[in-house]
Amino acid sequence: MSSKKTTDFGYEQVPVDEKVKRVGEVFHSVAQRYDLMNDLMSLGIHRMWKRFTVETAAARPGWRILDLAGGTGDLAARFARIVGDTGEVVLCDINASMLQVGRSRLIDEGLIGNIRYVQGNAERLPYPDNHFDLITIAFGLRNVTDKNAALASMLRVLKPGGKLLVLEFSHPTSAGFQKLYDFYSFKALPFMGRMVANDAESYRYLAESIRMHPDQETLKGMMETTGFERCDYFNLTGGIVALHRGYKL
Repeated sequence: MSSKKTTDFGYEQVPVDEKVKRVGEVFHSVAQRYDLMNDLMSLGIHRMWKRFTVETAAARPGWRILDLAGGTGDLAARFARIVGDTGEVVLCDINASMLQVGRSRLIDEGLIGNIRYVQGNAERLPYPDNHFDLITIAFGLRNVTDKNAALASMLRVLKPGGKLLVLEFSHPTSAGFQKLYDFYSFKALPFMGRMVANDAESYRYLAESIRMHPDQETLKGMMETTGFERCDYFNLTGGIVALHRGYKL
């Protein structure tokens, strides 16, 4: 009987050291169509979720911001305009394909002065202690192998008084809505993935990974256990998505 530690990859259990590779393959596959699929899957509502995140961040000129799992740069672009020439935004993603798409997109938008691009692992952030004013991670935490290690790493690199915002798919607050959401997730999403991105399996994994992610109260508790203070969350679109907030005091 094998004692090798396993973790979830959607509904499947895989060796811990295999998850990073397999998640990487998923996002390498979907990188070029990621923005289009986000618009189709959410009917464009993901833009409202991200706008709410930026508003909740209340960033200021001169801030240093880390956008983890920053992907194609939606949040990084907004923050770069806010922090200005005296600030800095680091777009960090573990996946080289997603990072390249994000870099090309933001350069095309003329955002070249205050954004840095780093391929890095959220569990082992390559930054000194007390470095960032704000950390955001949007739709990325559920793909991290060791979420507790990632939260601890984020806490370490935040400045005292700094803020963490976790925007992530979560658990609908209505049982009736949950049934409708399940049908959409496991039938419509793989179909759209096959038709638009020629990849049904990656979108089936994404639907499964959402179900395996901790619910709102559990994630809040994980943040508190890590050491974040004044933790709370906002349910968006009936709990399909939640924005968690915590501070380093």
